[in-house]
Amino acid sequence: MKITVVGSGYVGLSNAVLLAQNNEVTLLDIVQEKIDMVNNKQSPIQDPMIEEFLANRQLNLVATMDKVAALSDAEYIVIATPTDYCPDRHYFNTESIQNIILDVIEYNPNAMVVIKSTIPVGFVHEMRQKYKFDNIIFSPEFLREGNALLDCLYPSRVIIGDKGNRAKEFAALLVDGAEKPVDEIPVLFMGAIEAEAVKLFANGYLAMRVAFFNELDMYAESLGLNSESIILGASLDPRIGNDYNNPSFGYGGYCFPKDTKQLLANYNAAKVPNNIIQAIVDSNDTRKEYIASQVLSKNPSIVGVYRLTMKSGSDNFRSSAIQDVINNLLKQNANVIIYEPTLPGTSFQGCKVIKDIKRFKDLSDVIIANRVETAIADVQDKIYTRDIFLNN
Repeated sequence: MKITVVGSGYVGLSNAVLLAQNNEVTLLDIVQEKIDMVNNKQSPIQDPMIEEFLANRQLNLVATMDKVAALSDAEYIVIATPTDYCPDRHYFNTESIQNIILDVIEYNPNAMVVIKSTIPVGFVHEMRQKYKFDNIIFSPEFLREGNALLDCLYPSRVIIGDKGNRAKEFAALLVDGAEKPVDEIPVLFMGAIEAEAVKLFANGYLAMRVAFFNELDMYAESLGLNSESIILGASLDPRIGNDYNNPSFGYGGYCFPKDTKQLLANYNAAKVPNNIIQAIVDSNDTRKEYIASQVLSKNPSIVGVYRLTMKSGSDNFRSSAIQDVINNLLKQNANVIIYEPTLPGTSFQGCKVIKDIKRFKDLSDVIIANRVETAIADVQDKIYTRDIFLNN
């Protein structure tokens, strides 16, 4: 198969690598640096398995910025461009997806468009009606940052929002590229709207778990109780389990913040009553305000922020909770410095960026860390964290 994947983020690049094992894949992006890295068998994102596959595996994969060449003869065009949530419109920014659909209609109307970006409920139907173009299906992804290719190779399920033959053919392409035994991969075909809802509700539930254990932790810390004991005691119930139970400064990253807000917007637009969905969004804001107040209660002269990334082993700090904690601290006129070695420049959101870890530790009265790493293990007396189990 000739397949074009649009977007070289976690979703796009992991799917491109997966499919390039058995197919002729073109990766289309608008950033030349990323194109050059992929063509030189280097990963533009931090994912150990993607790095290993690009460097050592036989992949039929070429990256380009040439839109016409990439789209013109592809049988499937997989869209994996980012869809940030717009708070003003209460809707994902789907402009990049719509632009690709228009390009496909112009250059290759016989191709099947497979959307893997997260989209609002009802988006595929809207696009089919708007552009009088039925060759659009949705296939949600359930990938973890830093482990995206691993999750493609060992998928929890494959969901396709269509029941036609080409939808079934695409599902087979995903299964063929996986390393998990075929009989262990559930494959579900459903309507486009149901598939869109699956993605938002799945991430909404996981965000709810994060919020729940963060509220448990707030209760325990406020009353001087041992949060770890309570969490362990509750999580040993197999119906609850140990996933997403490590307290944090709040959920963040590519998916949870925007997906929960979009899900809430879908409820409100349809005038569907809800309490839990609204509470998930509100709880995350409350958590970040609480963390800032706990730090300020220590009366530090300088608050050091250790890393902006959402979790250990990640190079992404988009929508990371600690950024909102910083904003809450700045509103209270706190003096904040940041240690983030991946940041260019010497300032971030008006805060001084320190690249030397020793100097950072020496200057900070309190160091806040969403996740504790060995680099700051020698200053335990300065650290404020809610990372109980030392994992993500």
